[in-house]
Amino acid sequence: MKEPWVRRGYDQTRLWMRMPFGTTNRAWLHDELGDRIRPEWNNTVRPARWEIAKPHLKTLTTALSNRFGEVHVILEFSTTERCDHKCQTATGDDCSCSCRGEHHGGGTYWMNWQLVGEGSTLTGPVGRVERHYIVRRGNVAR
Repeated sequence: MKEPWVRRGYDQTRLWMRMPFGTTNRAWLHDELGDRIRPEWNNTVRPARWEIAKPHLKTLTTALSNRFGEVHVILEFSTTERCDHKCQTATGDDCSCSCRGEHHGGGTYWMNWQLVGEGSTLTGPVGRVERHYIVRRGNVAR
């Protein structure tokens, strides 16, 4: 695996992240995200991945793009969850509703990222949309 990626799932409590192997990856994560984070290496799934708290999306994406030049980011949204006042006035970046972050109070920084694909899936009673972005060094967040 050559290119790093980050995935924020609709119903997941943590970000999933993968980057090229390095013996100092855990230390690097602590340097970038803070000593109090608890990154977990999950090798019970394929591909194995790091799992990190969702509030670190912006910082993690910035750090990965600075380190590797670019990072692939997958954000998953619900097609059935209505966008409402709660979403539009939010301060965090964890939007999961049908607006796909376009009206979200705290998450519009990813509108500066390059959208390279979007696909729909149906998982149980909830429809999902995945947006695939590429974030390049220097083009992260404003």
